Amino acid sequence: MGETRLPRHMFLWSMAIIYMFAFASLYVQIPGLYGNEGVLPVRLVEPRVDGSRPVLEQIHAHPSLLWLGPRLGLDLDAQQAMELLCLAGALLALGAALLEPLRDSLVFFCLWALYLSLCQVGQDFLRFQWDSLLLEAGFLTVLVAPLNLLRWRSAFRQHDAVTFWLVRWLLFRLTFGSGVAKLSSHCPSWWGLTAVKHMFEAQGIPLPWSWFIQQLPDWYLKLGTVGLLVTEIAVPPLYFAPIRHLRLAAFYIQVCVCVCVCVCVWLHQQLLNMTFTQQQFGNWLKLVTGPTIWVGVLSLTWEVLALFIRFSLIGHGPQVPYSSMEQVYSSKILPEVRQAYSLVERYRLVSAYSLDSRVDGRSEVVLEGSMDKNTWTEIEFMYKPGNVGVAPPVVAPHQPRLDWQMSQAAQGLADQSPWFTSLVHCLLQGNKDVVRLIQTDSAQYPFSQAPPVYLRASLYRYWFTQTAQDWSGPKEWWRRDYSEEFYPAVQLGDATLEGKLNQHGLKETFPIQPSPDSPLAQALKQVRGHVQTLPGHLVLWSLLATVATIWLFKTLLSGVLGGRKAKPTPAEPKAKKAKAQPAAKNASASSLKAGRENSEESRREADKSPKKRK
Repeated sequence: MGETRLPRHMFLWSMAIIYMFAFASLYVQIPGLYGNEGVLPVRLVEPRVDGSRPVLEQIHAHPSLLWLGPRLGLDLDAQQAMELLCLAGALLALGAALLEPLRDSLVFFCLWALYLSLCQVGQDFLRFQWDSLLLEAGFLTVLVAPLNLLRWRSAFRQHDAVTFWLVRWLLFRLTFGSGVAKLSSHCPSWWGLTAVKHMFEAQGIPLPWSWFIQQLPDWYLKLGTVGLLVTEIAVPPLYFAPIRHLRLAAFYIQVCVCVCVCVCVWLHQQLLNMTFTQQQFGNWLKLVTGPTIWVGVLSLTWEVLALFIRFSLIGHGPQVPYSSMEQVYSSKILPEVRQAYSLVERYRLVSAYSLDSRVDGRSEVVLEGSMDKNTWTEIEFMYKPGNVGVAPPVVAPHQPRLDWQMSQAAQGLADQSPWFTSLVHCLLQGNKDVVRLIQTDSAQYPFSQAPPVYLRASLYRYWFTQTAQDWSGPKEWWRRDYSEEFYPAVQLGDATLEGKLNQHGLKETFPIQPSPDSPLAQALKQVRGHVQTLPGHLVLWSLLATVATIWLFKTLLSGVLGGRKAKPTPAEPKAKKAKAQPAAKNASASSLKAGRENSEESRREADKSPKKRK
């Protein structure tokens, strides 16, 4: 139990932080994504209250707390109900992150139920893999966390040790399934060990250091591909090793992979800022290629191991989540397993991860607007790649969902992303909430004064630029080539636009009702007014700074108050206790002896008495 106590505390604290960021990040995007005039208005899919059916039956059919709004008498529209759930979840998670008693099973169940309710109506923008992972890990947190809030005592009581193994199983499925999916995707980049060379530029939203990693030598990036596959397939089984040192080794290997990436980025940045002579370069090359022979041996071993895993484990693993990776194996799943999976599927308790593991380069959808259909102006997004001269931003822990969906839409056709038609329609109408998803600074949006009359979208191929010969930094981070038309030029009332809106069920069938004016609705509007003009990443960084400040102040205050308490000398109480114990024993022994002597004297006197003699 002692071995798992610290990991449990760290796991619960981490889940509270993740929940806080997830709710806060979604909250700042609700008006543009799900507002009454958003890209995918939630009022079109909001659960409707059916008075003829019991509430529990309706919740089971459509798990969402939005059912309870009208039942509780909350005078809120669908957008405001989502905002209330987000704010409640963010505040509850903040309390759990700062106060240990709130890291309770009941609290984490509330957080899981709130996030599940949002995902049920979130449509395309809440169907990412990290949403499924958060729901699955969040449900495990309910099982792992202690249940103290409903107890009379406040003592911290852990669950049994078996529940925490479910967390290890989730981590194993996540890492091992990701590695197996890479090989089972039949992508030549993974089998040719060139995937890492293109993986960083193909990220949903690349990071600034992705460019520097791209500039590393090809042989080093191939070693990185081997190392990544080894850590995702060969290392995860060590999570269940009976020897604790093996489990720690698996943990440190995962950490070392992240550290090595950071060191490589730092090293390459140093290379960009200095000039090497031939001798210096030779010495540096000997230093970094010393372990190459051993890595080569591991690489050969890995190839044999990968073939074994591919043709033995994959062919016989009847796991429901993994079956979606290879549809040919779906028929091998037992009907009982399918039936059990269907019971929990609506709650997203089990999911498959990293299914799309092909590395085929980067494509981007570029939106352009025009007032006369002759001069076109490109619309820049805050986070996704667009302008080739702008460096990739640092976004985490914020998740800009529209930018991510734009990158996903570039992998297919416009008809495969119905929400894109709604986005074009909203921009032609000049919806401010949707424009804030693209640019919160109106000066950066070219049509802030008047919406464009025409909109179109083109598909471009993007690549990172290469390092200059003088080892100078990048003047342009990207280079791009036009690929094809993604969406034709349309305007409001256009037959093509109206046809697509009707085809995807995005055409309004009833007028928008005015927002309620209850006190709770007014309070939500006040909160929204304070954050709607701020970028999402800035809001989350401010929240992170607030949590760090409170935690630091709490730590310093507890240290000061704890230092003022007088601590007794450890030797003196022990000595007194040691002396007191023999004295107590002697006293008890003497009293017992005296009692026995008194009883014997009483018997003698009784025998000598006249009544006894008679």
